[in-house]
Amino acid sequence: MLEKLKKEVFEANLALVKNNLVVLTWGNVSGIDTEKGLIVIKPSGVSYDNMKVDDMVVVDLEGNVVEGILRPSSDTATHIELYKKYPNLGGIVHTHSTYATSWAQAKRDIPSYGTTHADTFYGSVPCTRKLTNDEIKSDYEKNTGFVIIETLESRNIEILSVPGIIVGSHGPFSWGETPSKAVSNAVVLEEVSKIALITENLNHYITPIEKELQDKHYFRKHGKNAYYGQS
Repeated sequence: MLEKLKKEVFEANLALVKNNLVVLTWGNVSGIDTEKGLIVIKPSGVSYDNMKVDDMVVVDLEGNVVEGILRPSSDTATHIELYKKYPNLGGIVHTHSTYATSWAQAKRDIPSYGTTHADTFYGSVPCTRKLTNDEIKSDYEKNTGFVIIETLESRNIEILSVPGIIVGSHGPFSWGETPSKAVSNAVVLEEVSKIALITENLNHYITPIEKELQDKHYFRKHGKNAYYGQS
């Protein structure tokens, strides 16, 4: 079942290791078949060194295991809520990458200070509020999905224009049209997190990038009039 998607999700999970976004088993990638309403996701706590394509777990949009002998990622419910809310997503990534997680623990948005950030994220990468005690005690992973959605909606952010977020005290989630694109966005998120921290250390009075330059760099890569790269 979903053999092509399983392979894609498996390779995307290995790409987290290749790009130094995870240590131990601290991360996961999922992908969705929107026509079937089925999600493929990494199994919980399985070493990347030993993981195989067949270890990928298929779940439905209620979190029921449809295929696989291993338990799905403990973050599955978060992925599910995002897929249910945003049907244009094809892949989701969660890591505890060092720099993005540092901003999450500081409970700060990651400001857009320059064109490297602006090429991928249209404005600051938001940090969610912290979950309440009740949200933590009951359906924690599902409520993590809800607080991500709440943050995006309250700030009127279009899901693919800011393809990532940091959950306060927790860490980053990123997404894209495919699992591999979600990983690419996770790589960029970690890099701009690092650059922003260095920038603030060099200049404590730095201000965000000018809107005109933000717009130029974002829209030359995205949208109907984009001209970056090859057609």
